[in-house]
Amino acid sequence: QVQLVESGGGLVQAGASLRLSCAASGRTFSSISVGWFRQAPGKEREFVAFIIGSGGKTYYADSVKGRFTISRDNAKNTVFLQMNRLRPEDTAVYYCAGASWPGSSASSYNIWGQGTQVTVSS
Repeated sequence: QVQLVESGGGLVQAGASLRLSCAASGRTFSSISVGWFRQAPGKEREFVAFIIGSGGKTYYADSVKGRFTISRDNAKNTVFLQMNRLRPEDTAVYYCAGASWPGSSASSYNIWGQGTQVTVSS
């Protein structure tokens, strides 16, 4: 069973960058797709991006396209989310999640990390 642990969140000013990491345990990491989601206070969990197991395909929400980049290093069992030109509306708890088949719906994912807080001040 794969387990996921996020890190890299923090407090930054608008326009800054952060890189989130999602470290996985388990020998089957390269066979799973990984998605990033976020949830702001009082709002539903929102899809951000996903990457398939090989890393050959990625997909982004319109709200982050061109600013965020998802990537993975299967040798290190880690997926990254590089976030540039951050905005106050990007403030949320960010979660990584694993699935056999990728998708933009949270219901597609059956393995979740504990989340990491990202706060962007104006």
